[in-house]
Amino acid sequence: MASSSPKLVSAVDESGAVVCTYSQDANNGSYNAIPPKKTTGSYAKGLLDVFLPAGYPHTVTADYMPYQIYDSLQAFSSSIAGLMSNRAVLQGFGVGKAGSSATGAVLLSVLQETTGRLATILFAHRFGQAIEPECKYYRFLADILNDSALLLDVLTPSLPQGPKILALCAAGVLRSLCGVAAGAAKASLSAHFAKNGNLAELNAKDGSQETVISLMGMLVGSLVVHVVEGRTAVWIWMFGLLGIHLWTNYQAVRAVQMRTLNRQRAGIIVEEYRRSGRVLYPAEVAKKERILTWKPPPIIFSRTFPQSGQLSTSVLRAHEHKNHVVSELGATKVIFLKAGATTRDALTAYMDALEAFSDDEFWKALASAGWDLNAGALETGPAIRIVVD
Repeated sequence: MASSSPKLVSAVDESGAVVCTYSQDANNGSYNAIPPKKTTGSYAKGLLDVFLPAGYPHTVTADYMPYQIYDSLQAFSSSIAGLMSNRAVLQGFGVGKAGSSATGAVLLSVLQETTGRLATILFAHRFGQAIEPECKYYRFLADILNDSALLLDVLTPSLPQGPKILALCAAGVLRSLCGVAAGAAKASLSAHFAKNGNLAELNAKDGSQETVISLMGMLVGSLVVHVVEGRTAVWIWMFGLLGIHLWTNYQAVRAVQMRTLNRQRAGIIVEEYRRSGRVLYPAEVAKKERILTWKPPPIIFSRTFPQSGQLSTSVLRAHEHKNHVVSELGATKVIFLKAGATTRDALTAYMDALEAFSDDEFWKALASAGWDLNAGALETGPAIRIVVD
């Protein structure tokens, strides 16, 4: 009986790249390892693996890398601007002045921290539920708040004592609001990027990237702070750096292709479906999204119990076999979801309020286009449900 030909076995990593091959000995059947030759490319890949999620690019979404490139650029410019603002804050606290008091500087710092932390609590209570559905908006808003705080910091040395305290407290508030909005929005974006249950590792690698970028920004910023001294020069550099910071951050959030349907994305899809009968893909909708200038239609999900006159017998009868009720309050349509309503019911209710034609074929087209119909991104406030007996 003829023996079978030798077999070639390979070992691959998470991305499918071959890390080692094994040849079978024709005489005894054992396998001998044949490690790949080390090249410049393999060393570069080994270095990138330190900062990229394991299995990249197969374990993350396609928009991960464009976002990370712009996010790294914005972090670099922000680090330099942050050093310049820190110098201004120290000058505002009186560092370098003969009559300054260390105790006074500490008290100013405590006052700034106190106002900032109180603002954090209020902001999280008021807008916490809206951040995930509108994570791109709040991610960009966070950097606007941060840059506003940096400008206030630079302004403080030239202010008298009273306005200086107010400016420092306002900067602390803005920076705290930035922390809440950016942290929550980043968590939502990370969950979007992670494909294989690798959210924790993706966040860890993102932290490594930020560390390197921040260190590079600090080194370059140290040179900039040493050279840039005059008030006019400081303001020119600050506006330039913050302009770069906002532009790169805007490009970063524009690159994200969210698969959840919030109010804006649902409206874009309905508009195109009415026009052409085609459901847009997430990448196509991302190109049409507006980050700050979008004006929502007069449709809201109720955040309180129905007021007198909002629900009538005719309205309830018209929605008898649905898990929602759409009531009109002037020019505004108010959606009341019934107890037990699902995410799909919330989407159906919003489509109903938009007067969209949403049959089974429409929902199948949405799923085929890659939209996640099981993630709730429409309600941005407390969830109110009504019970109709």
